[in-house]
Amino acid sequence: MGRPDPEEGQLPAPVKPPDGGWGWIVLLGCFVITGFSYAFPKAVSVYFKELMKDFHVGYSDTAWISSIMLAMLYGTGPVCSIMVNQFGCRPVMLIGGLLASAGMILASFTTNIIELYLTAGVLTGLGMALNFQPSLIMLGTYFDKRRPLANGLAAAGSPVFLSSLSPLGQVLLEKFGWRGGFLIMGGLLLNCCTCGAVMRPLDMGMKRKMGKAQDKYEAKEMLPIGGKSEEGISTTDGTKKGKKAKKKPKKGKKLLDFSIFSNRGFIIYTISKFILVLGLFVPPILLVNYAKDTGVPDTEAAFLLSIIGFIDIFARPACGMVAGLKWVRPHVAYLFSFSMLFNGLTDICSARASNYTGLVIFCVFFGISYGMVGALQFEVLMAIVGSQKFSSAIGLVLLIEAFAVLIGPPSAGRLVDALKNYEVIFYLAGSEVVLSALFLGVASYCCLNRGKKEPPPENNPSAGGGSDTEEAESDVQEAEEHSSNNHQLAHSTDNAMVAANEEANHVAEEQSGEGGGCPAGDGEVLARDSCNADQMVERDSF
Repeated sequence: MGRPDPEEGQLPAPVKPPDGGWGWIVLLGCFVITGFSYAFPKAVSVYFKELMKDFHVGYSDTAWISSIMLAMLYGTGPVCSIMVNQFGCRPVMLIGGLLASAGMILASFTTNIIELYLTAGVLTGLGMALNFQPSLIMLGTYFDKRRPLANGLAAAGSPVFLSSLSPLGQVLLEKFGWRGGFLIMGGLLLNCCTCGAVMRPLDMGMKRKMGKAQDKYEAKEMLPIGGKSEEGISTTDGTKKGKKAKKKPKKGKKLLDFSIFSNRGFIIYTISKFILVLGLFVPPILLVNYAKDTGVPDTEAAFLLSIIGFIDIFARPACGMVAGLKWVRPHVAYLFSFSMLFNGLTDICSARASNYTGLVIFCVFFGISYGMVGALQFEVLMAIVGSQKFSSAIGLVLLIEAFAVLIGPPSAGRLVDALKNYEVIFYLAGSEVVLSALFLGVASYCCLNRGKKEPPPENNPSAGGGSDTEEAESDVQEAEEHSSNNHQLAHSTDNAMVAANEEANHVAEEQSGEGGGCPAGDGEVLARDSCNADQMVERDSF
């Protein structure tokens, strides 16, 4: 993508993140979007028992609803990236909010499980995907130095909404049935449109500032200094136009940047996330039904998800603050690996929990580890690929994870139907998460650290973990230097013209003193008809 010309009042990319200001409003919108995107597929599990009775289906059939939502959230990543690169974040989010709401409203009128898959699963999942990915892109645009904290605070939306949507769903189920609950949930999803409306592009204000500065510069250059100075300015403008004509036509922005696959860190991250997603979402999706099968009342079973959400609320911002420390941020990938290891061991150690107390203890530790994973997963990706390639990277990563989402929870549901034993499910899910943690930690240490021993080339954009602020400052400085060079060129042209005029007037005065001169005006040389040919040639030489 070609760099915009500073002379045209346009902003060079990338823009320096403000790390505040309107970014806090963007953070609030991202908080709400993240809450709906991650908590909604889990909160819908409250309705699974009633759906099984009405449609006469099993665990695996109802688990497909949450799986399809998550698969659409992940699998449509490249589509979201293309739409964001083509139309911007705000329009895409507005459309996504309408689709998410329409899906749940239509789901309240369905008569079979297939229709639920198409409405609550596909349509609502697609709508949430069109909101989730652009909100993360906007968050990375507005924050750089405070980005780990911003990611942690935004990720806290998931537990906050999980702790509220799950009990709310239970209340709606008891008073209005699952159909009424779906209808009201669809109305709540319209708030995604409000969040999309506040996603103001960052470069709008910056372009206005540079446009005003350029207007002042052009107005100063247009002030009349003299005939020759105007001629000099026109000559300079002609030179500029000539340079612009020689420039190659600007290439359009890539809809998807596949060059990120040449980054070893990105490959390692993608493989580990695929293994992680196979088992990460299984425990919270099956937790409520597991508690109900062990004799826990429905209200208390739904409260288990609230416990996870309540612990998760504090775990994510706290982990974001820790990841933002100077001595931790360069090694954030290892912190992410530790959080996954913690989560996997929690699943394995709690597999034999058979009473409500044991399930509560499991929810506490699962909430801490799950919050750490949620706070760090996108921060690690931003650190690896940088904010400029993040829109393409997240789309491709989510697409790869979609296959794991379609495999994990449905397979767990089928094992439950076949074995009637949740212990095996928790062992399997925990082992997958532990494997992903070990792969990320070992591969990062062996592959990436070995590459760091060799002196890296300066200003390598593919090197992860760097600050985007330095790149933005260098681009802005380059634009300022380019503008100042143009100003100096025009100023030097004016000085040359004035010096030539003074020298010509001096020669004219000497010749007029000898009796053969011609009168000269103030500040300019005029060729009179009474002047001889030698004087005309001498004056024209200047």
